[in-house]
Amino acid sequence: MPAKYHIHVRSVPPRFSPLAKSTIIDWAEGCLRCARCVKEQCPVDAYRKRGFDRTQFVDTIDELCRDCYRCVQGCPRELIFKASNPQYSRIGNEYWTPEILAATWYQAETGKIPVSGAGYGGPFAGPGFDSIWTDMSEIVRPTRDGIHGREYISTSVDVGRKPMFLTFDSNGELTWPSPPLLELPLPILLAAPSLGANPGNIREIINHAAHELGTLAIVARERLTAIPEKTASLVMPSYTAGSLDAKDPLLSQVRIIEVLDHPGVLEQLEAVKKRHPELIISVKAPADGRVVDRVAELTAAGAEAIHIYASEEARGLGELQETHLKDLIRRCHLKLVENKLRDTVTLLVSGGIALAEHVAKAIICGADAIIADLPLLLALECRLCRQCAEGGKCPVEIDTLTVRRGAQRMVNLVGAWNNQLLEIMGAMGMREVRRLRGEVGRAMFIEDLEKEIFAPLFANREGELTKREPT
Repeated sequence: MPAKYHIHVRSVPPRFSPLAKSTIIDWAEGCLRCARCVKEQCPVDAYRKRGFDRTQFVDTIDELCRDCYRCVQGCPRELIFKASNPQYSRIGNEYWTPEILAATWYQAETGKIPVSGAGYGGPFAGPGFDSIWTDMSEIVRPTRDGIHGREYISTSVDVGRKPMFLTFDSNGELTWPSPPLLELPLPILLAAPSLGANPGNIREIINHAAHELGTLAIVARERLTAIPEKTASLVMPSYTAGSLDAKDPLLSQVRIIEVLDHPGVLEQLEAVKKRHPELIISVKAPADGRVVDRVAELTAAGAEAIHIYASEEARGLGELQETHLKDLIRRCHLKLVENKLRDTVTLLVSGGIALAEHVAKAIICGADAIIADLPLLLALECRLCRQCAEGGKCPVEIDTLTVRRGAQRMVNLVGAWNNQLLEIMGAMGMREVRRLRGEVGRAMFIEDLEKEIFAPLFANREGELTKREPT
């Protein structure tokens, strides 16, 4: 049995005070000067440790406070109270909510799973990935501890083409060589986000983080010059439509590349494979109205891997803007199952993967692995203000961030995601992430429950009263 895959996390404090959801308002007028002030009873010593961040003009007590409300309830003159922080509510957008940004910052800082001591008080279902409930039936068994227990849980995935069957000669040898296959220790690839101040520095940070994690870093080919030999095997150059040249010297240095889908992509792949037979080629296909048929067509033609990319809000592109990524993954997966080709190809997905739970849920829907992009930028303390896209100055100065510091925060984030994936699989009683792919029997979809169970229960039956009459 191989050694357990372990991600080495290390605390990396933020350079800027993270915005807190609420703020403490502390009035001095009317204070009774109690012999034992409620501020001295703070369990986290927030009042003693507080300071003032002159860069952001914020009181640091907000990030120290853990919302126990002891001081608010204990002050005899009610001079302390909590209020919503207007700055917090303005960060992000409807999809990339302030809660997602705050959770990502915490995980990038500590490498730990965010836990609320007061318990979860939000809704238990919602749109998109929130409409999926995962199976937790094995969580009651104390031996099912995927992180610290004795049982081994593998998060390794394979990228590449797999043969439908094997044939052997009289000596027991394969009659043809097996196709190239790349094994990654976790089902998460890294890619440069579309935003960010100093993109060159961000790419270097991502490359360094990918090397530490042992996974792939997807980088645009035009942004690549020289690749260090020790990291070449983990760099995945991405080519635009029609830019792939079989004579490109970079093809002999890397193990896998990505090509944007276009009408002549299959002919291009064939020409490159003749010259570099050990190279794995992934086709990047947009999640538009043609994606299901296109994925089936590319797979039947021999594609080794297909990258389905959606919008930043986990929505389809073009005419499928109202369709969620999870539904598109399921359609592509089931189409390949119907064609009896699912096990031959690797499906990678990106777009709107914002939380650790999205990784597991995307795999349950049929993906082999996901590609993280925007969360990597959030790990660098990004507020998603998008000023960098307009040529403005980054408020958290990502452009001055050192590679080592930024890479460790990305490693911490992926480490927290990986631990949460292990927890989910341990609660399911599963020991292999490859088995999780397409395992919809281990999940419940709210849409299906509403249609199959709740709709018949609450439907208006003919001849029955729909409202109780008063007596």
